[in-house]
Amino acid sequence: MSAYRARPKRRRRTRAEMDAIRDAIFNLVELEHPMTVRQVFYRLVSMGLIEKTQSEYSGTVCRLLVEMRLSGVLPFHWIVDNTRWMRKPSTYSGLGEMVELAQRTYRRALWDNQPAYVEVWCEKDALAGVIYEVTSEWDVPLMVTRGQASLSFLHSASEAIEQAGKPAYIYYFGDHDHDGLLIAQNVEQRLNEFADAEIVFERSAVTIGQIEKWNLPTRPPKSRRGSGKMSEGPTVDLDAIPPDRLRALVRERIERHVDPVALGKLKAVEDNERELLGRILHGAASELNRADSDAADELSSS
Repeated sequence: MSAYRARPKRRRRTRAEMDAIRDAIFNLVELEHPMTVRQVFYRLVSMGLIEKTQSEYSGTVCRLLVEMRLSGVLPFHWIVDNTRWMRKPSTYSGLGEMVELAQRTYRRALWDNQPAYVEVWCEKDALAGVIYEVTSEWDVPLMVTRGQASLSFLHSASEAIEQAGKPAYIYYFGDHDHDGLLIAQNVEQRLNEFADAEIVFERSAVTIGQIEKWNLPTRPPKSRRGSGKMSEGPTVDLDAIPPDRLRALVRERIERHVDPVALGKLKAVEDNERELLGRILHGAASELNRADSDAADELSSS
């Protein structure tokens, strides 16, 4: 069943009306990027600029976002799509590049001296790019279920939780519909079943309270798989939460477990170690450059 209501064909918009939608898209995405296409759609619906229909999603939002990116109006990295990705091992042009990158990107494991272990779980792969900037900043694993999680994925995750050896706090973000609620229940049940650890599980979004408080746009309920019955209550996509608000939710859940004193000590040690790496790199620069030059000569001669 389509996620959007069928509507009678609407009148064709004027050029001025289309320009107004383009301006709204630019202002919105400039302020709240990175966003997914579906998040842009829901934000425009909430603003009353478009109707909540499949034709508006594909024929207006998708089309305009393609047009605006190809024309250079919108930077491509403002719109994210984590459903398609690439695997490639890390490689380097030489020893010098590898050591320099290690010095520049070195980070200590933030949670080693914190009293808790934290994970963020997300039902939708497409939204990983929206919240990853928060989880990566705080060195928190981002677990994407892509719908109902497999048994192997849940067992592997439970092993990591158990190995942490401290209370684990799992924050789950997913759709508010029949399937979304079942996915969260399954994750919580399996993690507690597989991991010998103290686990506190919270379904952080989407909740009834958030739907009412933020007036989130709903969609028609889906038919329950195999039953032909419709799910009860409002159905709301996680994408309906504005990206800045979604990132703020993730950040608040993480920061409630951060001991600022322990964090300050870790950052001081991290800075000293990064400086030490810099001195090592500087002292070995001539030898590394010589090794890279010899390697380049050997490769070119072959």
